[in-house]
Amino acid sequence: MATQKKLIKVHPTDNVAVALVNLTAGEVIDFEGESIAIESDVKMKHKIAMVPFDIGDRIIMYGVLVGKASARIERGGLLSTANVKHESDKVTGKTETIGWTAPNIDKWKDRTWQGYHREDGQVGTENVWLFFPLVFCENRNIEILKDIFEKELMKPKENDYQLLLRSLVKTETGGAGNEAASNDANLFNNIEVKFITHQGGCGGIRQDSHSLAKLLAGYVNNPNVAGATVLSLGCQNLQIQIFKDALDAINPNSKKPVLIYDQQQIGTIETMLSSVVKDTFEAIKKANEIKREPAPLSKLRIGLECGGSDGFSGISANPTLGVLSDHLVALGGTTILSEFPELCGVEQELVNRCIDDKDGKRFLDLMQWYEKTVVDAGSGFDMNPSPGNIKDGLITDAMKSAGAAKKGGTSPITGVFDYGEYINEPGFTLLCTPGNDVECTTAMVGSGANMVLFTTGLGTPTGNPIAPVVKISSNTQLATKMSDIIDIDTGGIITGEKSINEMADEMLEFIIDVASGTIKTKAAILNQNDFIPWKRGVSL
Repeated sequence: MATQKKLIKVHPTDNVAVALVNLTAGEVIDFEGESIAIESDVKMKHKIAMVPFDIGDRIIMYGVLVGKASARIERGGLLSTANVKHESDKVTGKTETIGWTAPNIDKWKDRTWQGYHREDGQVGTENVWLFFPLVFCENRNIEILKDIFEKELMKPKENDYQLLLRSLVKTETGGAGNEAASNDANLFNNIEVKFITHQGGCGGIRQDSHSLAKLLAGYVNNPNVAGATVLSLGCQNLQIQIFKDALDAINPNSKKPVLIYDQQQIGTIETMLSSVVKDTFEAIKKANEIKREPAPLSKLRIGLECGGSDGFSGISANPTLGVLSDHLVALGGTTILSEFPELCGVEQELVNRCIDDKDGKRFLDLMQWYEKTVVDAGSGFDMNPSPGNIKDGLITDAMKSAGAAKKGGTSPITGVFDYGEYINEPGFTLLCTPGNDVECTTAMVGSGANMVLFTTGLGTPTGNPIAPVVKISSNTQLATKMSDIIDIDTGGIITGEKSINEMADEMLEFIIDVASGTIKTKAAILNQNDFIPWKRGVSL
């Protein structure tokens, strides 16, 4: 077993180091040929000063500016919100074009996975029939359909809590013991039914309805979806034609079945739902005939996401995603980095990685627009770190962002997209979304991601209705404590037992199995189907 290091400096130019274990005041550590005396107790994941800082001095981590000292910090002292304030370098444009040496992909170039091939050339990791409303007024009808379709087609197993309550009831009433009811096998074994509800479609500004239409159209066009049943009230802002236009703009030649019902045109709920049940049952029968077939790794479109990040996320889980992203890009696949509030401070590197100068400009324009809306609302990107982030060592937005950006690896940026735009081209791409976990995951899947890799240091159960969400812990303590939500543990990087490249290889093997349907993610097992559209106001 490798010897556990106590400190790590992420980049050679950094003037701070990360504590890999808890440190004690007065402890002297030999680090990079020098002795560092620890000024006060420091919890693992937090940062210590490698040089003394006076007020206003620049604090560098990941090789970029992540803050400035707001008070004197001695060498070996703890960095905290009491002595550090957020600061990042301002970027005005491209200063150079960063070159890239693609990784060796000989090991992976002939590998395949088992996916659902669509007529437009996309390949799904899932085969889903999706139900959703165009307006919140139809949420109740979607819930009715969810109840009947899941009960009759999916035969959900009774969960442990239901069995526990049953045993308590039977004990109280003197009934028989606790025995699980038998469940027949699913009627259809090659398709799932999933359901989306939301609070949009009317009542807000018209732009929000158009934005929601693009998002929902993206879900229909996502390769994981075989077809959809859509409910409309009739009088809402998000008219049926607006949705159809959004779908046509993404894929004008789509032959995917989409069944749309307008309640005010049809009449009673009974009449509408009876038609929905009959028509959708026949459509699902046909969709169930689609079988998994081999597909190259280039058909994977992976969303790169983090949530509940900690001080280890940027040195274990996120860099592992970065290496995996580079491999997929070299193989002709697509990866998506979003969370624009969490790219604050690393804009220059990202602009310089854009192949097309227009993409670099668009990225900066979107970032500046987003930050202005936040400032106009009386806040700022510096308010992005959550209390949990700060408690576990991410004390400024730039510090959090520099670690979050490591998910994007080093490959060139082939495109920059705004929220709701569909991503068809291969390569490493940027997508404008909030940093909010569910809003961001929702958006990436709406832009075509057929799987999401989600890193976390604190633990979050986020999932998605149509795309597998693989949960990756930055530390082994989390993977052990919350084993019911974590799929992959990268904590071996922190302890020195594994390298980032070794973890990336293990992760790629795992996602091939997930994409092929041979492994079910923890979020899927928990039936965690989160969906939150972004209203283009302030959302961090």
